[in-house]
Amino acid sequence: MTEHRVGPRAWAMLIRSELKMVVRDTAGLIVPIGMPILILIMNAAGAGGEEVGAGLTALEAFVLPLVLTMVIAMLGLINMPSFLAIYRKTGILRRLAVTPASPLMVLVAQVVVSLAQVLIGTAAALGIAVLAFGAQPPRNLGVALGVLALSVAAMYALGMVVASVAPTPNSAIAIGLVLFFAFGALGGMFGGTAGLGDTVAQIGQVLPFGASVQALAAAWAGQAVATSSLVSLAVTAVLGTTASALLFRWDR
Repeated sequence: MTEHRVGPRAWAMLIRSELKMVVRDTAGLIVPIGMPILILIMNAAGAGGEEVGAGLTALEAFVLPLVLTMVIAMLGLINMPSFLAIYRKTGILRRLAVTPASPLMVLVAQVVVSLAQVLIGTAAALGIAVLAFGAQPPRNLGVALGVLALSVAAMYALGMVVASVAPTPNSAIAIGLVLFFAFGALGGMFGGTAGLGDTVAQIGQVLPFGASVQALAAAWAGQAVATSSLVSLAVTAVLGTTASALLFRWDR
């Protein structure tokens, strides 16, 4: 028997195919990028002129960290798991298991394409905020990039857990939406955490959504990022990756 190895050309073709699938899914492409940008535009006009101290506007201190976290969370918790659930339900992963192109290649290609969407979404939000509303970049740019990378790792690890336990594409979307809105509500997505009560607000700040918002806000202000935020994101990434590796099924 001759062993066939998958080369770079096969990886490129698979990533290109995944990209075409995502582009054809109009709602799945527009909603996670378009909705956060719409929220940004709706809030930026007033927030851009509202000083909150330390030379920051409300746009930089609150709106931008929230919008960037929303982009990452929607793609990681909702979009990516739903695509993987579709591939499992339709038997694509099972058929790939008997070819040189393993199911793992689909997983890697899907993550690569999804990360490209994260880059597009965050770049669009930042570009609009800077060019149209005069927002300033983070004072600790390196720290902000590190927090974004850690937030992506945490949200995508949770998304892989969703993909692991969801039996159907609809259930993957439903579970992802529940997690997104639950984490978002506790993390200040619906008007801050002041009205949640001290205990609930503290819980929300250590969950991955709230931790990401708090860490990005600190990076924008040039302040030290709270250790609890970094630990929360890192622990979520590690535990989520471990759980998904144990639970993930390539077949129904």
